[in-house]
Amino acid sequence: VQLVESGGGLVQTGGSLRLSCAASGSWVSLNAMGWYRQVPRKEREMVAAITGGGSTNYADSVKGRFAVSMDNAKNTVYVQMNSLKPEDTAVYYCHARAAPVRGWTQDYWGQGTQVTVSS
Repeated sequence: VQLVESGGGLVQTGGSLRLSCAASGSWVSLNAMGWYRQVPRKEREMVAAITGGGSTNYADSVKGRFAVSMDNAKNTVYVQMNSLKPEDTAVYYCHARAAPVRGWTQDYWGQGTQVTVSS
């Protein structure tokens, strides 16, 4: 499974960005996709996730500002990020949990895209 991200960049405080991540390859099932972020010297943290059935989960710090969605036909996950704050600055990584073969589940990661929010 390969994940290709797009949509990062520089935005001012209060602005918006939308990240996209397209999954390609082969799998028995694509169970969930989502976004994590990481800043230097800190652990990677979950930002937003969505299952194939449409259930979502968000970090408390982004609830009400970020919205994750998935286009199952395109195997693409999006996160709409509104009201961005300087503390949202990080490298954002796309994540997918898929079963490449029946009975085996594996996590996959994109290469990361930088999001910088200027104050």
